Amino acid sequence: MELLDAMKTRRSIRKFKSQAIPEAFITQLIEAAQLAPSGSNLQPTRLVVIKSDAVRTELSQATPLPFVSQAPVIIACCVDSDSLGSMGTRARELKEAGAFADTPLDKMDPESYAKRKPMDQATAEAYLRLNAAIAIDHITLRAIDLGLGTCWVMMFVQEKVKQILGLGDNYNVVALIPVGYPDQNPNARPRIELSQILLKEV
Repeated sequence: MELLDAMKTRRSIRKFKSQAIPEAFITQLIEAAQLAPSGSNLQPTRLVVIKSDAVRTELSQATPLPFVSQAPVIIACCVDSDSLGSMGTRARELKEAGAFADTPLDKMDPESYAKRKPMDQATAEAYLRLNAAIAIDHITLRAIDLGLGTCWVMMFVQEKVKQILGLGDNYNVVALIPVGYPDQNPNARPRIELSQILLKEV
């Protein structure tokens, strides 16, 4: 599917067929997340693929939205706060890959870059979540290309989901993404005018 067509076709799907998703398709969704751009190439996004009936049933107790656990697959998109400690390594990898060629960043010392003024906790959390959001968008667009439907869900009890999935304190769940073959064909959602989005050209 052409990218613009995928963007125009994508909908939040809240009703799924029981049809199983091929394992190769799940792998392709994970690969799509892996390819997502990431600030400082930090790559803090971590995924948990949930397929078992037992865990999906447990998750139904952590969200008020029943369609989440009715999907044949749920992807829990998380961020790893420990990944902030790898900033120097990621910066060195970028430099070695030539990502900074012909820019002032090419002269920087990766360790100095990593040790610059640290972000406060709220800024760091937002930074990690922004990285995950890009990965989620990649997943949803690849899914529509594969004929699958998804929905970006943030209505859940964080600690309950972490407990069910056995996640450590360094992980935070950003979204639950139910995935399956759509059993509905929703209309396009209303969008505000371009003139409302574009503040100005200067």
